Amino acid sequence: MPTRRTALALLAGSTTALALGTAPPALAHDRPFGRHGSPARRRDRATLYVDAHGRGDHTTVRAAVDAATGTGHTLVIAPGTYRETVDIPADRTGLTLIGASGDPRDTVIVYDNANGTPRPDGSGTYGTSGSATVTARPAGLTARDLTFANDWLRADHPDYTGTQAVAIKVTGDRSAFLGCRFLGHQDTLYADSASLTDFARQYYRDCYVEGDVDFVFGRASAVLDRCHFRTLTRTDLAAAPYGFVFAPSTAGADPHGFLVLRSRVTSTAPDGYFKLARPWVPSSDLTAHPMLTVRDSHLGAGIDADEPYGTMSAGFPWQDQRFAEYRNTGPGARVTVPANRPQLTRAEAREHTPAAWFGDWRP
Repeated sequence: MPTRRTALALLAGSTTALALGTAPPALAHDRPFGRHGSPARRRDRATLYVDAHGRGDHTTVRAAVDAATGTGHTLVIAPGTYRETVDIPADRTGLTLIGASGDPRDTVIVYDNANGTPRPDGSGTYGTSGSATVTARPAGLTARDLTFANDWLRADHPDYTGTQAVAIKVTGDRSAFLGCRFLGHQDTLYADSASLTDFARQYYRDCYVEGDVDFVFGRASAVLDRCHFRTLTRTDLAAAPYGFVFAPSTAGADPHGFLVLRSRVTSTAPDGYFKLARPWVPSSDLTAHPMLTVRDSHLGAGIDADEPYGTMSAGFPWQDQRFAEYRNTGPGARVTVPANRPQLTRAEAREHTPAAWFGDWRP
């Protein structure tokens, strides 16, 4: 099986071949934007077209973002691999990003910075946030049918201690990702907020996320609905645990952290080699009170059923955080040690719903 970098490279040299998916010929050639129009048949003035082969308004996503000043723009992105970093400013409110083919495997935004990657200007390393392939700051952002990836590999840089490599960092309120894929290893999806007092509501539906260490993390009030989380095997470790799926860092004042429902967790690693979660209390916010609810989901055998939670920092044990489960199934959800699997009551579960998380927002 090819590595992720090999699979992505296949598309970088071809408009049709990609191990992660194959673009329909109509999109790859004469109709790169499919049913979404084209520069000659533009939907409206607020719609811009991106195509690496020059058939759109812009050849890079970054250039299209730069041009989409103001609010309410739509970027239709043709199939291809866009190897670039993209920082979407907060003033691009109401921005929509669409993968033109409807299959997220066809349209990939990818780069390979890590926490420990030196900045070109010599000012130090990128850090975790700076490693993000895409940084999404605006409120009201929607993304559909896209892949966000960071293909930095530990094996290529055995001397690095900062191995976090973010595919996307999202900080905007009312952000929605529908049918998207998030590929990475450590810290793949950073669901965050702009400040400790900004309770950013985010919705991820029908998405795929893969990684190994803390690969869904941050302090957003995030609902992950009908998503597939895939834990990856590691060749650099000889024993369990290989890592953790979730690492929330919910602000203490925020009543809502991560809510995972109607989802599934699968693994390429041996049975029991992954933990479900651990709390992240960052040094910048020692008042954080991480929150995670996983309900009505299937947890595969890759999750350690006896001890599904771990502790990241001394003094902040997972037992003191807001971790809970409800009506989960699968071998990784077995309650073998009740003290290690806090369960919601039926009455409590009625408060752990998207409606409770989102208030007046209906994504």
